[in-house]
Amino acid sequence: MIKQTNFFKKYQLNKSGFNKVLNSVFCSGYFILGPELEKFERNFSLYLGVKHVIGLNSGTDAIFLALKAFGVKAGDEVITVANTATPTICAIIMAGGKPVFVDVNHDDFNINVGLIEKKITRKTKVILPVHLYGRPVNLSAILKIAKNHHLAVIEDTAQATGAKFNNHLVGTIGEAGCFSFYPTKNLGAFGDAGAVATNNSTLAKKIRALRNYGEMNKFKNQLIGVNSRLDEIQAAILNFSLTKLNIWNDQREKLAKLYLKELRGLPVDLPLDSDKIYKNCWHLFVIKTKKRDQLKHFLFNKGIQTSVHYPFPVFKQPAFKYLNYHDADLPITACNAKEILTLPLYPELTAVEVLRVTSAIKEFYGGK
Repeated sequence: MIKQTNFFKKYQLNKSGFNKVLNSVFCSGYFILGPELEKFERNFSLYLGVKHVIGLNSGTDAIFLALKAFGVKAGDEVITVANTATPTICAIIMAGGKPVFVDVNHDDFNINVGLIEKKITRKTKVILPVHLYGRPVNLSAILKIAKNHHLAVIEDTAQATGAKFNNHLVGTIGEAGCFSFYPTKNLGAFGDAGAVATNNSTLAKKIRALRNYGEMNKFKNQLIGVNSRLDEIQAAILNFSLTKLNIWNDQREKLAKLYLKELRGLPVDLPLDSDKIYKNCWHLFVIKTKKRDQLKHFLFNKGIQTSVHYPFPVFKQPAFKYLNYHDADLPITACNAKEILTLPLYPELTAVEVLRVTSAIKEFYGGK
């Protein structure tokens, strides 16, 4: 079976490195807010080219605490998309905000910038673009809109570590960038983990306090915070993985380009490739086809595991029906959800396996 992801293979290929850093943590006696976290925050800030990185226990909390630190409160509106993982929306609601959905583009699944201003009201406080599947959003246009309306831009960079817009790493362009290090991500931990990156020192100081119960100084709580600390084990794994990130992203790109080459000409919509402005990090390789379910079943019977990211727009989830959105409000989002299919793509996948996948897809469409 060609799997959607393969954690065992990743561990086997990097066993000595992972075991070394884990052993170091176990011998140190530090497990919370220790030297590995400090090291990771320093290393990741250098990688991104930002002043501050604050390690947190998940990408969800990264968005939640960034919004909370920026002052989002009950009644404030946050503009985003509905074709994202539900944690994006959960984080907005956790902060007290109300998600306001904008439809997406046909070709890259990202927010349709031309529709944003129609959704801005006097209650709007933040624009929260999602760099979906590793493809950057048009941040120049969004920043211009935000400046004109005195709004903050907080990037959901959960799927885009290493992607670039106009030669700048995403997650470093808005007021803050929110990262997830869930195991499947380009930079993944061995459990839940996340971080906020920012050049705003005041915002960084507040998030650091909020992640540790609101303590500005030891035993002095000036804020009401939460427990959202990136533990030493995950920080150590991330420190090691960060040394491999560019290599892994390069391998993702090679495999993605092989997919693009082999699938070109078939009756499927392919993801957009990188160019001078948009540099993908290829977190996922997502195609569109009106025969999605049939193709998915066919590939499974060929020993190829696929997935759908995501089968239902957030507004169709029972928990969020109260937001009162319908297909007619977000027609492209609704249509895409019925046609998208995620093919296997991860650094440990081989070119031979990609060719096996593409050969099966060609067979499905009547090719050789």
